[in-house]
Amino acid sequence: MPLFESSLGVVSLWALIGYLLGSVPFGVLITRSLGLGNLREIGSGNIGATNVLRTGNKKAAVATLVLDGGKGALAVLLARAFVPEDAVQIAALAAFVGHCFPIWLGFRGGKGVATFLGILLALWWPLGVTACATWLVIAALFRYSSLAALLAAGLAPVWAILMGYGVASLLCVALALLIYLRHSANIARLRAGTESRIGSKG
Repeated sequence: MPLFESSLGVVSLWALIGYLLGSVPFGVLITRSLGLGNLREIGSGNIGATNVLRTGNKKAAVATLVLDGGKGALAVLLARAFVPEDAVQIAALAAFVGHCFPIWLGFRGGKGVATFLGILLALWWPLGVTACATWLVIAALFRYSSLAALLAAGLAPVWAILMGYGVASLLCVALALLIYLRHSANIARLRAGTESRIGSKG
């Protein structure tokens, strides 16, 4: 994190703004509006793009991916237009928390991968591109969205340091820890060999 420059009031305001932006459950809204059913009763029950793909509607999945990433990016870009970098990173973290624990869904949200990538792309785009590339390579090789997410998140702090974004490393660690927490069930299934592959409807 950068040195704190903003007042507690400013940080609190942008934490709230970031949280509210992040808490919009686009996957649920899109599947409902298209008549694709209750996303909570489909596949894993998760609200993210991977589970939306299990409805068989690729356009809905892409829209969910873009919008979930976009809300994280929007939180960053809005904050950056008005406040110093410390409050920007707080807004980013809050947007991620909002996606994972949205008030509108009883604090039962998604796993945050698209939002994580959107945040990194908006904060430091070379680092974001590297994280996206990591996800794509692992997903293409192994066909496990969860494994790709875990490695992209876990390597993000390393890439941040190697690429000279030391100020990004602590935020990357915080986001990675939350992603690992949200993927605890996936980690267990990966170890057991029962995790669903990308494109599976199960």
